[in-house]
Amino acid sequence: MSTKRDGNIIQLEDGWNNVIRQGVSRRSESAASSSSRALHGSLPPPSSDQYYFRTCYDMCTQRSPYNWSRDLYTRHGETIQTYLRSTVLPALQDKTGQGGTILLNELKHRWSNHQIMNKWLKKFFTYLDRYYVKHHSLPTLEQAGLQHFKTEIYQNSKENTTTAIISLIDEEREGEIIDKTLVKSIVELYESMGMGSLDSYTNDLEQPLLESTRAYYGRKREDWIARDSTPDYLIKAEKALGEEKTRVVEYLNPATEPKIRRVVEDEILQKVQMNLLEKEGSGCSVLLANDKTEDLQRMFQLFSRLDSGLQPMANIVEKFITSQGNTCIDKRQARLDSGEKDKNDDPEFVKSLIDLHEKYLGVIRETFSNHHLFGKALKNSFEEIVNNDVGQFSNAELMSTFCDRILKSGGEKLSETEVEQSLDRIVQLFSFLTDKDMFAEIYRNQLAKRLLNQRSASDDAEKAMIAKLKVQCGTQFTSKMEGMLNDLAVGSEQKSEFDQRMEQQETKLSFGVQVLTIGNWPSYKAPEVALPPQMRKCMELFKEWHDAKHQKRRLTWVHSLGNATVRATYGKKSYDLQVTTLQAVVLNAFNDGKTYGFTELKEKLNLDDITLKPLMHSLSCGKHKVVTKSPASNKIQSTDSFSPNAKFTCNMRKIRIPVASVESSHNKSRVEEDRSVAIEAAIVRIMKARKTLPHQQLVAEVLSQLAFFKPQPRVIKKRIEALIDREYLERSSENTQQYNVSLLGFIEI
Repeated sequence: MSTKRDGNIIQLEDGWNNVIRQGVSRRSESAASSSSRALHGSLPPPSSDQYYFRTCYDMCTQRSPYNWSRDLYTRHGETIQTYLRSTVLPALQDKTGQGGTILLNELKHRWSNHQIMNKWLKKFFTYLDRYYVKHHSLPTLEQAGLQHFKTEIYQNSKENTTTAIISLIDEEREGEIIDKTLVKSIVELYESMGMGSLDSYTNDLEQPLLESTRAYYGRKREDWIARDSTPDYLIKAEKALGEEKTRVVEYLNPATEPKIRRVVEDEILQKVQMNLLEKEGSGCSVLLANDKTEDLQRMFQLFSRLDSGLQPMANIVEKFITSQGNTCIDKRQARLDSGEKDKNDDPEFVKSLIDLHEKYLGVIRETFSNHHLFGKALKNSFEEIVNNDVGQFSNAELMSTFCDRILKSGGEKLSETEVEQSLDRIVQLFSFLTDKDMFAEIYRNQLAKRLLNQRSASDDAEKAMIAKLKVQCGTQFTSKMEGMLNDLAVGSEQKSEFDQRMEQQETKLSFGVQVLTIGNWPSYKAPEVALPPQMRKCMELFKEWHDAKHQKRRLTWVHSLGNATVRATYGKKSYDLQVTTLQAVVLNAFNDGKTYGFTELKEKLNLDDITLKPLMHSLSCGKHKVVTKSPASNKIQSTDSFSPNAKFTCNMRKIRIPVASVESSHNKSRVEEDRSVAIEAAIVRIMKARKTLPHQQLVAEVLSQLAFFKPQPRVIKKRIEALIDREYLERSSENTQQYNVSLLGFIEI
């Protein structure tokens, strides 16, 4: 045939029918018969390919009206359409109804062949694609080939193929083995039909798949919830979620993963969450009660997938912990109801609360990954437990006394490590107390007794406890406690200096004084007891020495805090009696061997009944009766008489004679006064900053500022009224529930 190279014009029909169509037909037949090569995308060009390309090139470069570019572009598309309609579509229609796998395999085969043929045709028409298509802004030959496949094949078969894919996925969900490579190939076909987007995949496969998945797991949910316990159900749910994730990785588009995950989570978790959490015999409370850590971890991990999915679980955990704490409280109440004496020392109860907190703190850290919702649940539950007082003594006092047992000598026998752990745990429990100021007052009184009576087991432990409280509540909370320790440290230096002074004096007494700063220590009664002359002389010596060093300081003697060692001789045997200063003064009164009536002794020593009765009870009714009481009884009356016990004997040389304290563990009125001051200070700070506030908002802001206690709103209202009376605040003339700053009051400040 003549070509342009021979100087002749190639006519459209001649070039197309005699050359190009032959090449296209050969490639179409090759694609149909060589499926193995088509699957691998091979392009074995025969020697005549160059001839076909050259013919197409010549037909596209001839001058008008013999430039056949537009006609060749049109016939390229018609050729593909004809092939798809006559060969591919009938083949697929024949396979429809023979089974999903057969249809998908045929589609995979035809799609692979089409891709190969599309590449061959693109090679034949390279010049056309490079210049004509680009110049006229037409779809490329490859794009046109894909579009024809989408129009002629994909649109006609997508419903059947989508149904087939979903059917295979359901079979795999039921445990059957499927051809995942086949499914992946068809999924790639759906992706290609989007022409650069995922619209076709999303609309034609993903959406029906999500609907099918919802229906499938809806059926599974009803079956599982009816037959399985909560742990078994969650095991299946966890497995299903894992399998769906793997399924996406193996043959679906990654964009499907969050969508299908949400569908499965909604169907098998969200819709039955409360059923699972509250299921009788296997719900969250039962798992907590039986310490099912693994099941609780799985429950936490699964419900954490849901929006607000952990809140219902945290609510159940809070309710359960509260019930466990109430059980501890009920046990204490039962012991008191059975006749056990109520006292401020109940280590069994405090230890039960510590153990309960330690247990569920561990559960929240390890099982619930220290999630803030469960931390809040623990906090809320223990705030309710710890502030639920039973009996005469508050939990604040019980906790402080528990600390006292640990820190004083002769209390709990613990190693240094155990002491540290116990203090850490009691401070954690203390953090939930509402009345922290009450705890501080009680603890300060007990600390004072330990320090002044030299009963503290370890100075380091005392400092460590104060440091822990300081971290928890701040410097203001522990300033007085730190001051007490500082007084003793400074006092030891002064004691050494005064001891040197006493060595120069002629006295039979070994005399020492501990100077305390009155603002740091609790307030104590200071009875003006009639002291023996030798004691008075020593006191005068110390006062003279102290006044010379500290001229602006005034001394107040508190004999009730002192202690003494008295050498007592009964018969031929001597004893060292370890007593308080007041006990020593009483014993000194019996040195003359006389018998004294209670009233006579009271006048001799200048003591009142409240102070003297405990002293005489300790000496005449305790374990070591160094004084004889007449008539004999365990109660001191004002008509009793007392004399030295000449028959007293004891196997020990050193004898400690304790005396019941007449001081209360804390001064409630002082605590209330401090609270009133704190409330008023908070009100003044707020009003100076805000100038005017309604009543409810002022109360709310005061409560938010008070860290160491939570007063009732009526108490705050009472302090507001007091400030109004003192003209620090005034009511608004327009609204009686509105308060304004009174300038007069602040000028007085």
